[in-house]
Amino acid sequence: MAEYHLTAPLTDSDVEQLNIGDIVYITGEVFTCRSRLQKYIFDEKHTLPFSTEKRNILIHNGPIVIKEDGKWRLVSFMPTSSIRFEKWGAQSVEDWGLKMIVGKTTMGEKTARMMKEKKCVHVSPRSVSPNLWVDSIEVQDVHLFDELGSIEAAWFFKVRDLGPFVVDIDTKGRNLFDRMDEKIARNKAKALQELGIDPDFQFTKLY
Repeated sequence: MAEYHLTAPLTDSDVEQLNIGDIVYITGEVFTCRSRLQKYIFDEKHTLPFSTEKRNILIHNGPIVIKEDGKWRLVSFMPTSSIRFEKWGAQSVEDWGLKMIVGKTTMGEKTARMMKEKKCVHVSPRSVSPNLWVDSIEVQDVHLFDELGSIEAAWFFKVRDLGPFVVDIDTKGRNLFDRMDEKIARNKAKALQELGIDPDFQFTKLY
């Protein structure tokens, strides 16, 4: 396991060096995205109102941002579960030229295949309280605020050594969570055998 401090915009070589289990910190310009933004662009066929060429890190996040004295202030920030957005994952990587997606959990096989083809990774937070991150994030701008609302809008952030994140999908197509599931299944089978419990055992249903 290695540790990397990367600066956006990311290059192919930046992400190709990463392997599942590596730890990553991010500095530079990023943008947020949730389901409503992807539905608005991909399903409803609107045009993305900004370029992702030099802002190629997407964070699955609905931040809490308020306006004070004419300026935006970030109150709370924590990436949300990426697997919820698998429907648009591969298209996001391809159409937006993404090199990294940040979000809890992981993503599915279709997105992982596109990540391997286009050189992109997925990273997940490593046990960090959202309030510890606020001081590392500067609000730059917001797009589609009126159309999508505060939570679902595309926020532009400038981050400084944001992390730690663990790489769970790398550019080789490997998935850390899949490997963990396989290990858990093996350990479960071994435990049931040692305890003399039928592997088809079912827990008692209370309702």
